[in-house]
Amino acid sequence: MPFVVDAQMDTLFPMPPSERSTGELFPPPEPRELEHATGILPYQLLRDAIDRTREIQSLEPILEDQIQPASLDLRLGDTAYRVQTSFLPGPDHTVRERLEKLTLHALDLRDSAVLERDCVYIVPLQEYLDLRYRTSGSANPKSSTGRLNIFARMITDNCTEFDAIRSNYAGPLYAELSPRSFSIRVRKGSRLVQLRVRRGRPTSSNAALRRLHEEVGFSIVPVGEPIRRELIEGGLAVTVDVIGTRRDGFVGYKARRHAPVIDVDKIDYYPVEEFWDPVFPRRGEGIILDPNDFYILASREPVAIPADQAAEMLAYDTLVGEFRVHYAGFFDPGFGMPEFGGAGSRAVLEVRAHEVPFLIEHGQIVGRLVYERLIARPDKLYGGAIGSSYQRQGLALSKHFKQATWD
Repeated sequence: MPFVVDAQMDTLFPMPPSERSTGELFPPPEPRELEHATGILPYQLLRDAIDRTREIQSLEPILEDQIQPASLDLRLGDTAYRVQTSFLPGPDHTVRERLEKLTLHALDLRDSAVLERDCVYIVPLQEYLDLRYRTSGSANPKSSTGRLNIFARMITDNCTEFDAIRSNYAGPLYAELSPRSFSIRVRKGSRLVQLRVRRGRPTSSNAALRRLHEEVGFSIVPVGEPIRRELIEGGLAVTVDVIGTRRDGFVGYKARRHAPVIDVDKIDYYPVEEFWDPVFPRRGEGIILDPNDFYILASREPVAIPADQAAEMLAYDTLVGEFRVHYAGFFDPGFGMPEFGGAGSRAVLEVRAHEVPFLIEHGQIVGRLVYERLIARPDKLYGGAIGSSYQRQGLALSKHFKQATWD
């Protein structure tokens, strides 16, 4: 007999016609003069989408600290569904319809529950959408989620792609969660995924990256030399540091295979040594990635995101390396910028080999940073002033861990 999903799901997201977006014919006026007609919504327009246009709604009030400079933290709802398999609902089905056939059991998150390593869960989120014409979204794990090796992505009703929210979408949002290294404890309100919203389809180009290089000065480009096409084609190249700055050669962390459960809402709580082993390079030969292991490494170059830009790290093409980099891909405006206290900030790289061991060497290209402009400069920027966790970071674990004894 198939598992029956709670019938209340039918009424979780009621949207009367009077509250539906007006779409293409009568879009509400923007609240202020904007710099561009298309682009990523900054903080103040995310707030506007919550308070005025009602494109972003929630079962409970959205909190101020959920709204980041160019993204919105999303909260887990009160139930997690353990499913047989990951899935996409497809154009003819809702997520709920798929859950009715694929759910093994449900977990009540109102107190808390443990999501077991290597299992797949679908969790309805508290937030839901009623997007306007030519307004779409994309999702990614939060930085702390990726650094715990939690495979997290978003699905919506009738979707055919993960993490992509089509233009004019109206309906619920769901997180697919699969802890890969550690079992995790979560609860209603835990924040593991984040949302970006964009108007229109602004495009990034090599010419735009060259102009940005003139403004920021990408450190991957040698001083006095022109920026080479291979460094910007498909996004700005990011390379890995497997030399480090310490005399003992410490360059990263490797997740331990047998470790306690991690509560995702506890900060500066867990001793590093119970969960991670230090990584040291082979003498002059980089490090060998084992496909059974998960690594935290750092980029060789600092990363800088100007105040009018947002960026996303894309995993590098496996044709040039049998590994995946960076589950958590969003970089907010102000990250790594000296004027916001971020000089020297590195990208933390979450790395897994695919099917076979793979040698990764110092300076090897491991990812691409795709920059995208914002509609307007945000009213708040990434940094210590708003409690951002990873400004000025070097090689850093997630905020759940205390300082390691070998650091």
